[in-house]
Amino acid sequence: MHVKVHETRSQAHGASEERKVTGKQKAESKSQDSASPKKAKTEEDTVQENETLENGIRAEFEKFCKTIAEHLSVKQMREILEANSQYSSGDDDAVVPRCQDIMFFGPLDNCPICGGKLECSGDSYHCVGDYSEWSSCVYSTMEPPRREESLKLPKSVESTPIADLIKKRGDPKKSRPKKEISAPRRPFDGMLISLAGRLTRTHVAKSFCAQQYWKSKIEKYGGKVNNSVTGVNCLVVSPAERDRGGSSKVAEAVEKGIPVVREAWLSDSIEKEQSQSLDAYDIASDIAVEGRGIPLDKMDPSAEALETVTAELKVFGKRGVHKDTKMQDEGARILEKDGLLYNCALSVCNQKRELNDFCVMQLIMSPENRLHMYYRKGRIGDSLRADDKLEEWENVDDAIKEFARLFEELTGNEFESWEREKKIQKKHHKFFPIDIDDGVEVRHGALGLRQLGSAAAHSKLDPAVANFMKVLCSQEIYRYALMELGHDSPEIPIGMLTDLHLRRCEEILLHFVQKVKTMKETGKAAEGVWNEFCQRWFTLLPSTRPFTFRDYADLAEHAASAYETIRDINFASRIIEDMSGSTLDDPLFERYKKLRCSVSPLEKESDDYKMIVNYLEKTYEPVKVGDMSYGVSVENILAVELSACPSLDEIKKLPNKVLLWYKEFKSFEALAERFLAFSLFTSPTGVHGRFGRAIVCSDAAAEAAKYGFTAIDRPEGFLVLAVASLGEEIREFPSPPKDTRALEEKKIGVKGLGRRKTDEKEHFFWKDDIKVPCGKLIPSEHNDSVLEYNEYAVYDPQQVSIRYLVAIKFDEQGVVYDTAEPEQ
Repeated sequence: MHVKVHETRSQAHGASEERKVTGKQKAESKSQDSASPKKAKTEEDTVQENETLENGIRAEFEKFCKTIAEHLSVKQMREILEANSQYSSGDDDAVVPRCQDIMFFGPLDNCPICGGKLECSGDSYHCVGDYSEWSSCVYSTMEPPRREESLKLPKSVESTPIADLIKKRGDPKKSRPKKEISAPRRPFDGMLISLAGRLTRTHVAKSFCAQQYWKSKIEKYGGKVNNSVTGVNCLVVSPAERDRGGSSKVAEAVEKGIPVVREAWLSDSIEKEQSQSLDAYDIASDIAVEGRGIPLDKMDPSAEALETVTAELKVFGKRGVHKDTKMQDEGARILEKDGLLYNCALSVCNQKRELNDFCVMQLIMSPENRLHMYYRKGRIGDSLRADDKLEEWENVDDAIKEFARLFEELTGNEFESWEREKKIQKKHHKFFPIDIDDGVEVRHGALGLRQLGSAAAHSKLDPAVANFMKVLCSQEIYRYALMELGHDSPEIPIGMLTDLHLRRCEEILLHFVQKVKTMKETGKAAEGVWNEFCQRWFTLLPSTRPFTFRDYADLAEHAASAYETIRDINFASRIIEDMSGSTLDDPLFERYKKLRCSVSPLEKESDDYKMIVNYLEKTYEPVKVGDMSYGVSVENILAVELSACPSLDEIKKLPNKVLLWYKEFKSFEALAERFLAFSLFTSPTGVHGRFGRAIVCSDAAAEAAKYGFTAIDRPEGFLVLAVASLGEEIREFPSPPKDTRALEEKKIGVKGLGRRKTDEKEHFFWKDDIKVPCGKLIPSEHNDSVLEYNEYAVYDPQQVSIRYLVAIKFDEQGVVYDTAEPEQ
């Protein structure tokens, strides 16, 4: 420990008194100085003096601690903490240094954020209180606030031989040294680390390999890299080592009992500014034959994606018997009695306490009327290590009482009040119910693309429409959407939530958005506000990888966007339902009827088809993903008539109509059911759009294509063309307005001016008076705009009508394929 003593005001005054001299002494001193000039004090001299002072204080503190340890018991130290209103819980090993700290440096004041108690932990101090019932306080510091008051001693200490020493040291009128850390500890200080395998940090320059990248990072953060595993603290390996079964270097480390950890341990330790637990990133046990498996949040993202996209959903809805019970195949069902279904899923997220857990409880009745209770609890994304038990109960009433007892123990609330009236109050450190709806989640009810191939072939729908419905009803697109958001845990049917639960999520998000806009907190206080929201958010919408949002962009990208996608997938689940029956029954046609719309292919020789292709080609620019660029080609165009949308005839009666590319979504397939069944919605949150709660379009297909692009391995997508009426009054902004409330209330049309625009010389009118801003993209007069292309915002859904779905394929540009025949 490095400590410094700062000179107090009384000390400084005393020193000045001692330095008083007479005029004669001054003259003599001046004469001596001129005769024998002193060397000016250098920075090195100052550093040496500080080090000497620190060493003296450190020695004094160590001597004091030794004396205290010899004369006081742990019980007495705990009593001292309690007498001074300090944090006194925890193990004996934690109590001793905590008590020594306040006796030498002074009692700690309460947390300035939540008012909770502070705990000394090594060189740092953190709050042990709760910010709210949803979140622990995250305040931490190396310079804690301390009370300017004398240390209080309990009676058991006042009679000890060292009472006077403690009182003297604990007197604030005396000199109390201020504890300071000379240099903050780095994550890998004192650690020797070995690297193995083809590590993945290849986003650096190609000439700078990942091994070299991590070597420089480890050294920067205090560690050293060793080529062999001899004497190292751990061996860091690449994700590929798990698939290979481990190299000889890994085998040697396992034999010597050296921890073998995933690459994520390095990045997480650096990000969190302290070395993470090696056990949490252990890979050795997974490589072994009896391996336990890797939790999803510790997997390489590509491996996690493969795992969750193919994982079986454990519970498909409120009546879904958990797959791991093996009872669903026997025809077992969830117990329902007196209007109550005994099936609940619970969640809790508290990153400060390293909690991200789920719990599933079910009362299951077998076909033979034998009742079982299933209980499963564990960390989200780590199903293999979850605790579960399946017990048979002879008495139904006893089983119901036990179910209710467990629910109250886990949540702090009564089960019947929750299940009947949805009355619930979040309790500190307790679980919160995920309100599952009665239905079938799309990850369970939908079929795979291959299975739907035969359904499309036998459908009475037009082949192009049948193929479109095949895409909408495939499991893969919804699995991918949830995987990309990190809300893909197979334990909880996140795509089958009640409207009440979704509204709760929306209200919390909207409330927080308003709070952010008016927030006065800064620094640690602001960090507490953001952290509280995140714990609340990831409790309601569990994620395999919860994290703390830092700014408005995070909120838009990872909260608002995630919420809207999950809401849309819930719509999809209700439309698709269970498709596990025979595909010869034309399930695609049945789902098509639910969409309440008509979809028909455009003839490729028609004028409208040619117009749309021209509009796309003129206003498109390649989408860039990393070093690659992607062009686009039109596969098909579908004309759409929506019952929930105003018809073209109705729209034509409105002023200032424009044919535009709709842009506010990231994966058309995952959201298509909502668009087709319920028209275009304005964003309920207004978070992820620059224009608030608006339907946002663009006159550049290049802008829409950014959102229509799904993934490199899934090049197919859709773009939406809609006719939008901008209304009588249109306001133009060189950048999106900061406050959109007046625009929303008056439903004023907005045109955001981008850095690039379509050439107005090429614009034309379609169907009499609908403007088509089709033209080559050229630089505009607004070089400083945050918008790349022009964007249009409409605040009334009844002023927008979807007209066309353009099926496109993204093509990699600049790739030359070898088509030469191989030599015999």
